[in-house]
Amino acid sequence: MINVLLSLAAALYAGTAAILIASLVGARRFVPSVGAGMTAAAVAAQTAALALYTAQTRELPLVGMAPALCTLAYLLGGFLLPATVFKDTRPLALVLAPLAAVLLVVAMVLGVRPAGEPMAFSGWWLGLHILLGFVGYVCLAVAFAAGLFYLLQFRELKEKRFGRLFRFIPPLAVLDRVGRIALQIGFPALTLNLALGWAWTVRFRNSLFIENPQVVWGILSWTVFVAALVAGTGGAGRGRRSALVSVFGFLVVVVAYLLWVGPTGGQLFHVGV
Repeated sequence: MINVLLSLAAALYAGTAAILIASLVGARRFVPSVGAGMTAAAVAAQTAALALYTAQTRELPLVGMAPALCTLAYLLGGFLLPATVFKDTRPLALVLAPLAAVLLVVAMVLGVRPAGEPMAFSGWWLGLHILLGFVGYVCLAVAFAAGLFYLLQFRELKEKRFGRLFRFIPPLAVLDRVGRIALQIGFPALTLNLALGWAWTVRFRNSLFIENPQVVWGILSWTVFVAALVAGTGGAGRGRRSALVSVFGFLVVVVAYLLWVGPTGGQLFHVGV
């Protein structure tokens, strides 16, 4: 039943993306609001799936790669829901809805089940640590989507092309504001995520485990936030600079995880024994 609900959510996210693509192809200035209804249904299906998982396993879907990806997709859906309600931010779902669908599909392929391993890092430390990490990476994904559209819209304006893409993409001011808010929320969340993990490690293991790929990956992600925030401060062209750093930084973080952390068997945010 859990996989059925997750499959439904993934299909609804894909449907939302399809509606946005149709709007882009049709050169419509405003995306149909039906996308908001599909996103709401997807979030509801995910809520039921995660609640069922918690009831069956008696643990929150935080530990283990597949459950963690489900929760990450759920929080991403939590942003998508209000974003699809407002006309100016609705097009961002063209990037974020497929991302949520992919996360759910990968989770189902891996198998949504408990990690099945003893955890040294547990209790409220673990829950808060993971939740803060999720918030940080969801915000980075939002900044990536806003930055990508910012760069596309900037190019359209620079080359004086006012066709379907220009009419589809939100104004630069909206994209800059969304990206900046995402960075301002995600940076302290990821900072606290790293600080909490290190505090636990120092207290109970008397070591920072700085050589751990997950730790280095976290520091890399934190550095991307810093660079994007600094790039967006002061001077002409700050919006474009911040967008560039957000886009390329997000891609670097994803590639680093896929090529380095993932192959080592590393989970997203937890510390095992």
